[in-house]
Amino acid sequence: MDMVPERAAPDEVIWDVTYACPLRCVHCYSESGRRPSRRLSDADMLRVTDAIVAMRPRGVAIAGGEPLLIRDIAEIAGRMTGAGLDVVLYTGGWPMTRDLALRLAGFGARVVVSVDGATPETHDRIRGRKGSFARAMRALRLLDEVSAERGSRGPAFGIDCVLLRSNFSQMEEFCRVIAPQFPELGFLSFGAAVPGGLASRPGFELLTEEQLGLLNDPGHARRLRASAPGSVTIETTDNRILQMHPELIARGVVFNALQIEPDGEVRAMPIYEGTVGNILDEPAEVLWRRARARWSDPFVVEALSPALTMREWAEAARRIDYRFGTDAVRARIDRREPA
Repeated sequence: MDMVPERAAPDEVIWDVTYACPLRCVHCYSESGRRPSRRLSDADMLRVTDAIVAMRPRGVAIAGGEPLLIRDIAEIAGRMTGAGLDVVLYTGGWPMTRDLALRLAGFGARVVVSVDGATPETHDRIRGRKGSFARAMRALRLLDEVSAERGSRGPAFGIDCVLLRSNFSQMEEFCRVIAPQFPELGFLSFGAAVPGGLASRPGFELLTEEQLGLLNDPGHARRLRASAPGSVTIETTDNRILQMHPELIARGVVFNALQIEPDGEVRAMPIYEGTVGNILDEPAEVLWRRARARWSDPFVVEALSPALTMREWAEAARRIDYRFGTDAVRARIDRREPA
């Protein structure tokens, strides 16, 4: 019996537009920068854009890899915002220019800059490239300047921090030191790293259960908000909804999202390997039905049901990835260096 609540279409679409990336993040969910970019032609990018618009999701996340490496990414985002969709673009900030910031502002896309350390040493280690902290700060300054100049027509932007054991203690420093540098900053989001891609390797520095407990503590959230400028919204999440645990799905607590890979392949479940077809070849509604069926696949249910801790979740993720991934995916998993 299908225990997944019926939904005609996804609430969210995640589109990884390329696996090309100037960074080498230790936790990279897509192993971007370490594999072929798989990006589409300009014409096919527009076909995928129009297919997403036709689904009418509440929101679209443009990610990667590094989306700003796509020449016309601002115009692609604008095609979706022009159709009434809420679009968020995630970037490491390395390629950001003033012209790009202006174009993104003009098309109404929100921009999230990934910053994984409150100091250059921490950020550059996690992001795998010296100077990446300076580039991220430069991107934030450009967005801040453009937002101040354009007022209500400026780009809404914020910071996203992936929490590992090694940067968990820096959350207050983010609020107290980083956020005040950008008067137009809208939000600061802290989310636990999930065991996908490189972060699923045995021994990876996923948060401890104690750290997750603190992340979910309302008192801790209040302390963070008290440390940040009043104009900045502070968000924290353990990201467990991404697990797609069978018990939560049965109760209707579902991450109701469709993830599209750079070549148009559609993942059955975000963060997990395994696709159900290509959006350039088949109708989105057909792919969506196949994706939903995977959520209650007996193998998936058996793998995820006992997964209560982060370590158990990582073990289940490795099993699912190996079971539903292609031969090429399994070969890539086998080549991964130890955490």
